[in-house]
Amino acid sequence: MKRDRIQEILEQHRKKGLTLLASGGEIQKPSSQLWNQSINEQLLEEIKRDADRFMLTPDPELTYSLFRVYGDTGERLAYERVYFERRKRLNSYVIMALQEPENVDYEVAALNMIWSVCNEFTWCLPAHFNEGSDRLDIDLFSAETGFALSEVKLLLGDRLPDLLRRRIEAEVENRLFRPFLEQGPYGWETADHNWAAVCAGSVGAAALYLIEDSHRLSQVLERVLHSLDCYLSGFGDDGACAEGYLYWQYGFGYYVYFAQMLKAATDGEINLFASNKVKEIALFQQKCFTGSSTVVNFSDSRPESGIFMGLSCCLHQEFAEVIVPDASLRAEYSADHCGRWAPAIRNLLWVKEEWMVATESKTIWPAESYYLSDVQWLLSRHASENGGNYSFAAKGGHNEEPHNHNDVGHFIIHADGQAYLADLGSGKYTAKYFGPERYSIWCNGSKGHSVPIIDGSHQQNGATFRAAVMEASTNAKMDKFALEISSTYGHSKLERLERRFLWEKGKLPRLTLTDTIWMMPNGDESDAERQVTERFITFLVPELVEEGRVILTGQRQLFINYDHQVWKPVVTARSDIDHYGVERFWYTLDFEWKAAVEVPLIANFIFQFES
Repeated sequence: MKRDRIQEILEQHRKKGLTLLASGGEIQKPSSQLWNQSINEQLLEEIKRDADRFMLTPDPELTYSLFRVYGDTGERLAYERVYFERRKRLNSYVIMALQEPENVDYEVAALNMIWSVCNEFTWCLPAHFNEGSDRLDIDLFSAETGFALSEVKLLLGDRLPDLLRRRIEAEVENRLFRPFLEQGPYGWETADHNWAAVCAGSVGAAALYLIEDSHRLSQVLERVLHSLDCYLSGFGDDGACAEGYLYWQYGFGYYVYFAQMLKAATDGEINLFASNKVKEIALFQQKCFTGSSTVVNFSDSRPESGIFMGLSCCLHQEFAEVIVPDASLRAEYSADHCGRWAPAIRNLLWVKEEWMVATESKTIWPAESYYLSDVQWLLSRHASENGGNYSFAAKGGHNEEPHNHNDVGHFIIHADGQAYLADLGSGKYTAKYFGPERYSIWCNGSKGHSVPIIDGSHQQNGATFRAAVMEASTNAKMDKFALEISSTYGHSKLERLERRFLWEKGKLPRLTLTDTIWMMPNGDESDAERQVTERFITFLVPELVEEGRVILTGQRQLFINYDHQVWKPVVTARSDIDHYGVERFWYTLDFEWKAAVEVPLIANFIFQFES
């Protein structure tokens, strides 16, 4: 949308004040009356617990020594733990100051934390800070901080001293608005992933709060809207987020926060929800859960997540098809380790009791199957007669996706929210994790996924290494998914590799995996020495029950049936470092071909749940 038109709309309709933060109604005054006390009782208890715990110790400082750790070692967590704790303190102090306005201690703590955040050398993380540039960096977290402070200023209202009002206005001006308008464009402005939505959405939201001049505001919003168009271009018409669910919750969340504000500010004249693609993106949440809180965690996604109820309620208000899940699935306040203000306050403000599903079984995700053609994911949830809830998911795609893992043809199997065949998800973020050595890390390379190893070769990184979908179909009884994935290996002798999945949804579901592999002969004795390994990833201990049968025992039992005359099972205990810097333990279950290699080589494995 052109700047002149944006300015015209703003001058006709622009609203000020708390209506920009509200969803579906006017808010009269900044106090604990902002939110429904009964619905939010447990969440408020969690926030109060955090605030009270934080007040026992001084607010931690972001020292020079901490700042240097990343540049010197590539280690991110040392600085980020302190940075994010400071954001959590800001959130909990401000919310409790609003919740209990008579408690002077909360207000004092909130004001001190606002002052301290305004004093930070940079609002960026060291991993995103360019020391050699004359341009002021705007990263995800600096943009979020400006958004947060501008909203805190509004909510605290007259309780915020004039000096702190002016500090917030000056710091957001100097750290966001001026560099954005005078030193841009920034790389994220044309990104097709979460950076565009978070950075642009945050800058746009702060501008709606703080920029009075409609001409200057329209300059900001014109570029913000362009960035959000770029963000949407990263999705196909299926609405799937290839970055994984938590990046949907993050990036699309900030798209929604800004879209709702702009819609309210312009009386709906500018409505960023008014497209079918946005609707399909909104529906992604209810398609990617495998159990109550477990998700299809392809790419840099964690295996479990709570729900942002505020975001879900807002989306349900826009699109009736969006499910507002059972309140038991609400994300705990502490679940966001980054301490983001925008979702924290909206999880209080936007929830509506009448929309929150209440069930005794807590089986609130529908038993359905989806094929998402743009990302080439097949996702299936099945509720069986024996009361179990089973899920299967597999992916095609390519090996240069956002937050990419080399995982074409990879799959997972869950039952009652427990992973039997697993995806490791995201590892610990370091300089190496996002550098040239990314795919040497277990969770990123194909060696850490349930895909074949051909003559010792693993899948390669790049957009040309991709699947061709041969079949994708779903019905009430079975789902079928077939891929040709030979190009992902870059192996000169691999002519073709067909991977077929048949998911039969009976009383106890069964997955049949068939790989058909064609390899060009070398024409000498080395043909007999070729190696094919079928690898599967699991957190459960694989046990050999008998020849031709391996069992994975969790809450249920999953048997893996194979031809013992040609396959030799090898179990290896492994470990790596997870996203939070904690060592995790898991297993590779390898089946090594021990017979003469035939052309084609046909590998059959049956994964059968039994009572």
